[in-house]
Amino acid sequence: MYAYCVCVCVCVCDLCGLFKYICVFVITASAQRGEVESSNRKKVMRQLSFQRYCHASRLLRGFMPHTPGSLHLLDDDYLGQAAHMLSKVGTWNFDIFLFDRLTNGNSLVTLMCHLFNVNGLIHHFQLDIVKLHRFLGMVQDDYHSQNPYHNAVHAADVTQAMYCYLKEPRLAERLSPLDVFLGLVAAAAHDVDHPGVNQPFLIKTRHHLASLYQNTSVLESHHWRSTVGMLRESGLLSHLPADMSQDMEQQLGSLILATDISRQNEFLSTFREHLDNRDLDLQLASHRHFMLQIALKCADVCNPCRVWELSRQWSERVCEEFYRQGDLERKFDLEISPLCDQQANSVPAIQIGFISYIVEPLFEEWQRFTEPSLLSRTMMGHLHKNKARWSSLRYAQTTAGISPAAGTLILSFYV
Repeated sequence: MYAYCVCVCVCVCDLCGLFKYICVFVITASAQRGEVESSNRKKVMRQLSFQRYCHASRLLRGFMPHTPGSLHLLDDDYLGQAAHMLSKVGTWNFDIFLFDRLTNGNSLVTLMCHLFNVNGLIHHFQLDIVKLHRFLGMVQDDYHSQNPYHNAVHAADVTQAMYCYLKEPRLAERLSPLDVFLGLVAAAAHDVDHPGVNQPFLIKTRHHLASLYQNTSVLESHHWRSTVGMLRESGLLSHLPADMSQDMEQQLGSLILATDISRQNEFLSTFREHLDNRDLDLQLASHRHFMLQIALKCADVCNPCRVWELSRQWSERVCEEFYRQGDLERKFDLEISPLCDQQANSVPAIQIGFISYIVEPLFEEWQRFTEPSLLSRTMMGHLHKNKARWSSLRYAQTTAGISPAAGTLILSFYV
């Protein structure tokens, strides 16, 4: 047993007398020897993270202030290799795991700075580069590195995929700088501060976020509101007219909320209807926004469309996160959620179900939209090969007496 005390340090601005930030420290009894439990401190800070959007300038901060030394500059030894990879950032075989290693764990910040630069977004929106670094650093830092799947590398991977989709000829010729800005920021922040468990877990454990968002799109709402809070605290959009920045915040919300997989059939049906009726008009802002939603949904679940070497790693990571939730549920005598029992659900079975019920239907329609493009044909080729490979692995497990399970439990896991 440990005895805890909570220390609050307040930094007050000498000019205006307002709180600049509040730091919360949790100190155990061992702190008598000068030791501070940083992990516990971070947990308390994250408990406060949902307050970010409650204050226009986020006077109550949920974590330590970002310092100039943490702007995530590339290590000199790796600069050449990382720069070479960035020159091919629009290719589908981009290895985000290698890129993250080359950038010393700062793949999201490095990638976003590069994409903002090459797409002219810094110049177009007259962005302050220091504020941009601060915002991106806050976003990256707010992902939980201990999550096997929902971490900053996943965010960087989704952002890179989103960039590939924004370059699709049918989209690229119609997208405005605002569309590109919103698409990239939404991709980068779509899972920020993800706790590593799903919505049903938050609801049945009566988590404060479930209460705050009334059990509806709980995680997605939190990701969006946290993003808005970071935009406001960093001041990235503070030079823009208030109505414009507010509209950008709302559009970001619409994009991030679209990643709620429980709304999969809703978006898929609308997308299919547009394609059947041939009535998508990308000159209309509303239709472009809808396609940004679809593109982000595709980017969020595109792992099975990557080459096997990358796809397999993501599959193992997401299943490990499922299994960790199951272990947590077992520990607290809760009903184990679908797909979260490692003894009953193998990785191949989970992936086959995920591909069949979520990924394949969505990307078949995306291929129709692109008419089809080289990229969409490449993705579908990888998807079919990966599905066949998982089927072979599942068959091998079945013949070895291992229960595959999963399958149709995919949707019930999310809704």
